[in-house]
Amino acid sequence: MAAQSRGKWSFRGCACCEETAAPARLALSRRSVLGGTAGLALSGLVPSPGSAETPTKAALVDVHHHLAPPAYIADLKKRKLGLPQTLEWTPEKSLADMDAAGVATAFLSITVPGVWFDDEDAATIALARACNEYGAKLAGDGSRRFGTFAILPLPHVDASLREIDYAFATFKADGIGLFTSYGDKWLGDPVFAPVMDELNRRKAVVFVHPTAANCCRNLIAQLPATIVEFGTDTSRTIASLLFTGTASRCPDIKFIFSHGGGTMPFLIERFVRLPLASKDAAAKTPEGVLPLLRRFHYDTASVTHPAPMAALTKVVPISQIVFGTDFPFRSSADHVDGLRQVFDEADFRKIGGDNAHALLPRARPA
Repeated sequence: MAAQSRGKWSFRGCACCEETAAPARLALSRRSVLGGTAGLALSGLVPSPGSAETPTKAALVDVHHHLAPPAYIADLKKRKLGLPQTLEWTPEKSLADMDAAGVATAFLSITVPGVWFDDEDAATIALARACNEYGAKLAGDGSRRFGTFAILPLPHVDASLREIDYAFATFKADGIGLFTSYGDKWLGDPVFAPVMDELNRRKAVVFVHPTAANCCRNLIAQLPATIVEFGTDTSRTIASLLFTGTASRCPDIKFIFSHGGGTMPFLIERFVRLPLASKDAAAKTPEGVLPLLRRFHYDTASVTHPAPMAALTKVVPISQIVFGTDFPFRSSADHVDGLRQVFDEADFRKIGGDNAHALLPRARPA
């Protein structure tokens, strides 16, 4: 993967996962780029309720599934950023992948590089709104095939507060999508406290996707940030939320952390022992580290191997694990196959859909 250098933002060309080779390049459908959901509904690609094209056996719920709205694709192309999987995404491709594995509903989110490019405030705010409008159209057709996690124009706090209100009041978003860090700040940073407090007030579902922080971009030239830094940055932001007191202060945010919580399960002994050595850490986690970690949710994207799943299930109960695929960078069927080799049928059903039903109303069977 070749990163496009923009000073501290040289990571901007990275994607969520490099493990699956990019599919053959396909021309973007003019209908999917310009027509939005209307053309899809007319063509039957987004089935209407009760349509014969709705998979009757579909029961899985994918909480980690990426979309690339037309405005986002255009912006990335203008900046010479993005990988083929993002630039060639269409709703049709998502539906085909979902149907192949029995996924009933996928909750859509924007992946890296996100919508913030340095200090272009107006552009960030406008692009976030355009992405959210497109996601809302896909989620609002009545088929229940898609839900949406609205992206915020962080690190712009005031604009993000306005977008939270708009996303829930107007778009009827299912939750909010955040990145693990913005520049050199993680989610527990005091600058983000107004956003966290508002999300807590709303008892919001918050999907957290990794990126690479300013400190840690291109540390090893041969490695994309997805290999080491994504999992590490997820652990950093979990630690930030815990040890700034944000997690204790905001108990009603329903966090979903990507990729099984990154490296957190491996680092668990260090996490739980920090309050024993630090009075400040102990004060910020009065209920204890493990109870806080067991309140969060963790998706299965790229962690269906027995080793990470063994670690994760030693830290949190099955009830906190939800199905995620990282599409279009990995397939739904690939994750189903991996999970079936690790879990029995009862736990597979919980992870595959039951746990998400409790978390996301749109995911519940009609």
